[in-house]
Amino acid sequence: MSEAQESVVVVGGGLAGAQFASALRDQGWKGGITVVCGECEAPYHRPPLSKAYLEGTAAPASLQLRPAAHYEQRAVDLVAGVQVQSIDRAARSLSLSNGQTLHWSRLVLATGARNRELPGCDSSPGILYLRTKADAEALKQRAASSRSIIVVGGGFLGLEVAHSLRKQGKDVTVLEAAGRLLARASSPEISAALLAMHLGHGVEVRLGASIARVCEGEGGVQVVLSSGESLAADLVVVSIGVVPNTELAEQAGLAVSNGIVVDEFLATSDPAIFAIGDCANFPSAFANGPLRLESVQNANDQARCLASSLGAGQAKAYNVLPWFWSDQGLKLQIAGLVSTAERFWVRNGTAESFSVYGFRDDHLVSVESLGSPADHMAARKLLAGGRAVHYDEVAGKDPAIERFAAA
Repeated sequence: MSEAQESVVVVGGGLAGAQFASALRDQGWKGGITVVCGECEAPYHRPPLSKAYLEGTAAPASLQLRPAAHYEQRAVDLVAGVQVQSIDRAARSLSLSNGQTLHWSRLVLATGARNRELPGCDSSPGILYLRTKADAEALKQRAASSRSIIVVGGGFLGLEVAHSLRKQGKDVTVLEAAGRLLARASSPEISAALLAMHLGHGVEVRLGASIARVCEGEGGVQVVLSSGESLAADLVVVSIGVVPNTELAEQAGLAVSNGIVVDEFLATSDPAIFAIGDCANFPSAFANGPLRLESVQNANDQARCLASSLGAGQAKAYNVLPWFWSDQGLKLQIAGLVSTAERFWVRNGTAESFSVYGFRDDHLVSVESLGSPADHMAARKLLAGGRAVHYDEVAGKDPAIERFAAA
């Protein structure tokens, strides 16, 4: 089969899927490209949903990844508002919810992830999640008529939502089950700095707050803690992480373990099927093992890497430094994986501008920069350079050592 006769079908219209389709055509691919989008929306940016869009400072049109003409010019067929019901690997076809069947020579699963639901949480219009543009619209509308709002979850998304709602004058309480904010993703020093910042902005934060149930109450929503204490609010926003969408892959008999398992070339256990973005569990030298990342950077880079491989007809291994960012009033930028660090060195600075360097076996594995973009860019170059960076090179000869902190 010639390339012109081949067709690539992408399942998922998020950032990874849309970026891959555009990049593949830019690589010179002459075959068909179809992107099946479950939402009735062209691909759009998700990060603003918890920030500028929720605050009302970003117009709906600004969320578009690219204008419709972009896909038309590149002959990328967007099939929106349709679900993929099953994959037939033998026939290399997909069955869609509209009755259509699509045939493919290469299949890319960019199915993303969905919100993790809070156990003991009733179905109520006063209990919301944030993942999609429709979710953001619902939250904006409900928040406009709400005074008191509880955010369940002190991770990146929950804290961004809390900051955005507090900027609108809402009484906001964050409930976090762990003993500190961002416990799985940041160092204790960064957790403490962000806690101080949110408290300073008037957000109430409760740590170690385990929830027994959430239900409708008189005039609003009741959150009952495991201690028996009951908190009332007009609105509750649940943000306790996500679950990768692997059902299609499982139904097709592909290997699945905390995501769709892929090799270093982003291929699944079927060499004609690939997975990218939030749903993909891939081998990472930076994690010393399998890794699944939920980040804009990872979605972008995996999409470009796979497009380069298929466009050139030669597999290209994916081995890119993970990096992240979050804007909660202060901008936090992270290079590397903080979870792999054993101890931290803190560079002296101000309460709103400093960096935390994480080490494992005395080698640099992560740098968190709060309000320090220059540190972040330098850290990315260091960590992505392919050379092990020893503690002495970064901190050992620097008199500004503040302290070591156990991970």
